[in-house]
Amino acid sequence: MGRGRAITVALGSLLAALAAGHLVAAFVGPTASPFLAVGNWVRDISPHPVTEWAKETFGTFDKTVLFIGVTVVVLGLAVVAGLVSRTRVWPGQAVAAGLGAIGFVAVLTRPDLGQLGFLAPTASLLVGVGGFRWLHGLAVAAGGTDYDRRRFMRVSAGVVVGAGVLGTIGQLIGNRVDIEASRRQVGRLRVAEPAPKLPADAAFPGTSSFITGNADFYRIDTALTVPRMTADDWRLRVHGLVDRELTFDFADIRGRKLIERPITMACVSNDVGGSLVSTANFIGIPLRDILDEAGVRSDADQLLSTSVDGFTAGSPVDAVLDPDRGAMLAIGMNDEPLPVEHGFPARLVVPGLYGYVSATKWVTDLELTTFAAQEGYWVPRGWSARGPIKTQSRIDSPQDGATTDRGMTVAGVAWAPTVGIDKVEVAVDGMWHTAELGAEVDLNTWRMWRVDLDLPAGDHRIAVRATDRTGHTQTDRYAPPAPDGATGWHTISISAR
Repeated sequence: MGRGRAITVALGSLLAALAAGHLVAAFVGPTASPFLAVGNWVRDISPHPVTEWAKETFGTFDKTVLFIGVTVVVLGLAVVAGLVSRTRVWPGQAVAAGLGAIGFVAVLTRPDLGQLGFLAPTASLLVGVGGFRWLHGLAVAAGGTDYDRRRFMRVSAGVVVGAGVLGTIGQLIGNRVDIEASRRQVGRLRVAEPAPKLPADAAFPGTSSFITGNADFYRIDTALTVPRMTADDWRLRVHGLVDRELTFDFADIRGRKLIERPITMACVSNDVGGSLVSTANFIGIPLRDILDEAGVRSDADQLLSTSVDGFTAGSPVDAVLDPDRGAMLAIGMNDEPLPVEHGFPARLVVPGLYGYVSATKWVTDLELTTFAAQEGYWVPRGWSARGPIKTQSRIDSPQDGATTDRGMTVAGVAWAPTVGIDKVEVAVDGMWHTAELGAEVDLNTWRMWRVDLDLPAGDHRIAVRATDRTGHTQTDRYAPPAPDGATGWHTISISAR
């Protein structure tokens, strides 16, 4: 057969296979969809250097790039399957079976799927191999009469349309859980201990807003699709090295005395001067309370938290039990239930620790264990086990490369959660100036700063460094984010006129 018909056979059977798997996954678990499962599998097995390159190159668009990459590879293999089957059907069927086998492996390695998860890749495999054989036979026959050619075109078009319909139905069924309705049902959270009122001088013109809006709060996680769990379906299991195993539902948590605390969170992937740091008023209960009820045994040094999608993070027990640190099981954020992308129904927030070891979203399981016995998701991928946030500072204005008036203000933020910022200094061409600090709201939040300058005309280099309450001053030695957070001074170049 011609190349065009051969490729049509392969792409038609591929689309049918993916649609069938997607439809079945709507009933056994959305992440069982073979295409999505393969994306998750590729993410999980990617070597550490590849993962870091993707994050550094594409930032928060790394998931989109992953989807595009998987799509290109799968389509390329499908085209190859068609081209090697122009005279015989079995080479293409072998490629189709190989793709189906990859789907099986990807699904069976998912920790968040039950025993029926294999049904989705099974459907894809059967439809893919069977569909390829059927379309191949029609394509061979299409080399004869005009009727056979028209029949092949009609059937091929029907397969594509049918695949689209099945895939759409699967998507609609998979999204049948109305998360926003569940959030509305939760309604306003009544707080017994509200967050402190922000002083007027907590922020300055030119700095970030002290409280980051939910839509602007940075989002970094491993979820290729946001988990969809209602508050009614949510459960939290506490087990492991405890005196008694406990299970909580959403009503159990909401019915307790809710507190509200401003907390600055930072991602370990945040480079010097980066934007992956935000502050919000989180609403929930002290994590210490439910752990005390379970009775943490003395040999436990790690709290391994697990998300509904299987992600894990390991937090030091002494950090989550420290009453001064104030670790939370959060169910609200900035006066509303947690947004879906930030962990609804519940998540962990542990001040002073990078998110990859503490901030599990959609959390459903807390296991008291040891660092020697288990590792969180990112640790075997090259990141350190404990992840304390390093003292950092950033220039928010002016922007790098800006042209400014000679009389100007440099402003920005500094953070050292659980410790607090004592001093910020700004260097202009190597000469240091002490910055004015904004009001301190809480030791767990960032602090704004500014300094007024009168510069000579010309080009200038401006750097910033912070000193925390322990007396530690940021080093000027640059280190990349991996394996335990970036170091260095944020430095910009401007031109004064």
